[in-house]
Amino acid sequence: MFCAKGESTTRVSVVVPIYNAERYLRQCLDSLAAQRLEGMEFLCVDDGSTDGSAAIAREYAKADSRFKVLSKPNGGYGHAVNFGFDHAEGDYVGILEADDFCVPDMFERLHAAAVEHDADVVRSSYNLYWSRPEERREFQECAPEAECGSVFDPRALTGCFLLPPALWSMLVRRSLVAENGLRFLESPGASYQDTAFSFKVWACARRAVYVHEALLDYRQDNEASSINQKDKLRCVPEEYAELERFLREGGARFDGLLPIMMKRKFAAYAWNYDRLAAELHRPFADLAAGEFRGALSEGLMDQDLFSSDEWSDLMLLARDPGRFVALRDGDGRGLRRFRRAERVRRALGVGSGR
Repeated sequence: MFCAKGESTTRVSVVVPIYNAERYLRQCLDSLAAQRLEGMEFLCVDDGSTDGSAAIAREYAKADSRFKVLSKPNGGYGHAVNFGFDHAEGDYVGILEADDFCVPDMFERLHAAAVEHDADVVRSSYNLYWSRPEERREFQECAPEAECGSVFDPRALTGCFLLPPALWSMLVRRSLVAENGLRFLESPGASYQDTAFSFKVWACARRAVYVHEALLDYRQDNEASSINQKDKLRCVPEEYAELERFLREGGARFDGLLPIMMKRKFAAYAWNYDRLAAELHRPFADLAAGEFRGALSEGLMDQDLFSSDEWSDLMLLARDPGRFVALRDGDGRGLRRFRRAERVRRALGVGSGR
């Protein structure tokens, strides 16, 4: 739980979960030191690092009073973020990964949008970033520019639920997190632990706003990052099991969100399948097939949320995970032929859905 606090003058608390990140940490913390917004605190949570990360963080804390170092035994990413949130004093909380970095006015921009619109959540675009073999960025838009800069209700404009989690591109009202008991899963060694949390944030928010500009560089070439680990078979399913529990227990409060969650779940499972080592494809497909068969039987898969090809892939996975693996892992021609055939079958009224 969040610590009880009196009235605070801190506007924004940024949690930096740190574990053996000395290679990139200075660039991350330099980008925070350059932040222009007054009333910020940077909570560097050292999660039992065995390299020089803690010493680097203490160096910044000695030089700049906005930095605070919180040291604890290793407990994993989720535990580190929860620990940081528990010590946060800001009206809004954010996260910056230890291998990422942000522009000097990131939190000034996000906070200004939050205050102007009395928003529970603010989200910006960001860049995918590679430093090798040469520096490169790819812009990742949070929403079309016409949808940015004005307040919306996430339950009315539901595209936010289908965005990549990307909590490090967001500011969230701290009271929303505390009052709804929002916590990261704390499974040691797990990855992608912002998956359930981000959806919960959107589900609980009533006022949100997008900032169109990219304010952060999300590193893609850190070999130790979870995005580059190919053995994480159950991490994504565990996140969606927790999210499904949360939505079901919320009952009528979250009415209509389970089908949206299932759409995002299918996209996340497809993404996770493609990044797993080949020998894990069949066990993961078997696990996913069982879950989606259950969702189909409950009527939770809304075909209108899926493209034609996505629906074909979903039905193939649910009915025949072995064939799904064979086509997905092939040269692409077999999968394309299957999708074309399914489109024809649906047009003739003999396929699965439209």
